[in-house]
Amino acid sequence: MSKSKYVAYVGTYTHGSSVGIHIYDLDIEEGTMSERNVVSVNNASHITKSPNGQYLYSIADEGVEVLKIFPNGDLEPINQVDIDGMRGCFLSTDLDGKFLFVGGYHDGKVSVVRIHQDGRLGSVVDGIFHKGLGSVAERNFRPHISCVMPTPDGKYLCVVDNGIDHIKLYTVNPTSGKLKLYDILRCELESGPRIIRFSKDGKYAYVICELSNEINVYTYDGAGKSPQFELIQTVRTPMDQKEGGCAASGLKIAPSGKYLYCSSAGDNSAGVFRINQENGMLEEVCILPISGDYPKDIDVFPDEKTLVVLNHESNEIRFFTIDYEKGLLIMKGKPVKVETPNCILISKVEE
Repeated sequence: MSKSKYVAYVGTYTHGSSVGIHIYDLDIEEGTMSERNVVSVNNASHITKSPNGQYLYSIADEGVEVLKIFPNGDLEPINQVDIDGMRGCFLSTDLDGKFLFVGGYHDGKVSVVRIHQDGRLGSVVDGIFHKGLGSVAERNFRPHISCVMPTPDGKYLCVVDNGIDHIKLYTVNPTSGKLKLYDILRCELESGPRIIRFSKDGKYAYVICELSNEINVYTYDGAGKSPQFELIQTVRTPMDQKEGGCAASGLKIAPSGKYLYCSSAGDNSAGVFRINQENGMLEEVCILPISGDYPKDIDVFPDEKTLVVLNHESNEIRFFTIDYEKGLLIMKGKPVKVETPNCILISKVEE
């Protein structure tokens, strides 16, 4: 039986020599990537796939770009829309692939864009500007939406506001796409929540906080009339465990759901945590340096043996073998040079 094949899409800022989304072929056994192609997209700072896996959506200076995904993983731009606001920073879709959600860091706006059956984007059907003031001057003194993520049951849209330390929970009208604020999950003052991810079984939520350099673990229950989040654990993310000086950034969960990976830009480290399958809590495997500057995003190979780290400021992608038993990250091979890598998405392709 032939082994599955994968590609990695890496979005980059394009104010220098980079031109957009780089496509890499993965060598799972060797734990490396080789560049196949690059597709021009202006400042592709975040990407996501459609639920059916046929389309890739990318942030662009012009709004959002839609690219068709061919069976072998190649991309072809097919559509581009304006989002009626400043450029976004995070994308996700609803579970049915009817709406695209766009988080706006610069203007504190969450937008909803209709998705047509052929994958193309239509009009913006709703947009809400967050209001309020944070507490850290010149850092999170006003709304900055950093993540938009549906709950696993599809009942709510979690909108993470890095600037005012809130995660706002909206309902989404299944026909019109209109948003309605339902509840607010308030994080610690000056914690700077950045990204929320849910466990594979949908029972737990993990929120990485950029300013407090922590990961908050919540139970999640959407079975009742209102969403229930209960904080059950907080773990530190920086390597040196000192207050300040760090900036927690990337957050991913392994395909198996057994591990969680994070990065901290201030001390240039990456962390691996084991997820307790009974209660969702985290156990540290290791937090170690990644030999580069500003690890903006991270991911793990499908076999969960190789960690991929995107070093935004040192213009490279590095690879590490993960030794889960000894608690080690072992650098492997030469880094892949690419200017200002910002996000990564690993995708299975046809043989």
